[in-house]
Amino acid sequence: MKILAVLGGTGNQGPGLARRWAQSGQYQVIVGSRQAEKAKQVANDLNEQLGQNLITGLVNDEAARAADICVLTVPFAAQGPTLAGLKETLQGKILVDVTVPLKPPKVARVNIPDGLSAGQTAQAILGDGVRVVSAFQNISAEHLADDHTIDCDVLICGDDKEAKQEVMALCQAAELRGIDAGPLQNAVAVEALTSVLIGINIRYKVKGSGIRITGI
Repeated sequence: MKILAVLGGTGNQGPGLARRWAQSGQYQVIVGSRQAEKAKQVANDLNEQLGQNLITGLVNDEAARAADICVLTVPFAAQGPTLAGLKETLQGKILVDVTVPLKPPKVARVNIPDGLSAGQTAQAILGDGVRVVSAFQNISAEHLADDHTIDCDVLICGDDKEAKQEVMALCQAAELRGIDAGPLQNAVAVEALTSVLIGINIRYKVKGSGIRITGI
């Protein structure tokens, strides 16, 4: 069983993803946080929901060190500092980057800082020793919060085929369909869709609009 660390996993998307992966029985899941107590509290809350002790909570560095695959679920402002602090620990691992470069307060407007995606930014910070894959940006935290089937696809961008296959497996474990959306450079379009979906949610007064690829 592979060990999966959800770094910054105490925010919006992290707990829902962690719970789904733990519930699948295919991964040993760790929730990471800057604060050990916060990580342990979220892990305890999730275990209570699951009715089993399947998830542990550790500080980010310890979680990343123990894991085979790491998933980063932090706000864009925290992405750079978090990855800079974990650069050495993440070498040789797969990092799934869920970051979206939202620019508050106008989060319904697309923001592309320096012309790069957050996924490309993560790769630049970490170097070639880490295989960065961009995914899960377009799945609403509202959907991840419970066990219903989510009628959305996960667009996966990355430059390493084997790493993308690992993320495909993560999608299946979370009962989602993964779609190979090409190289990491394409993450700029996938991340931008998050702002589009936020705007749709606001205008149509819904909470969980998503992306579905037809014809496959």
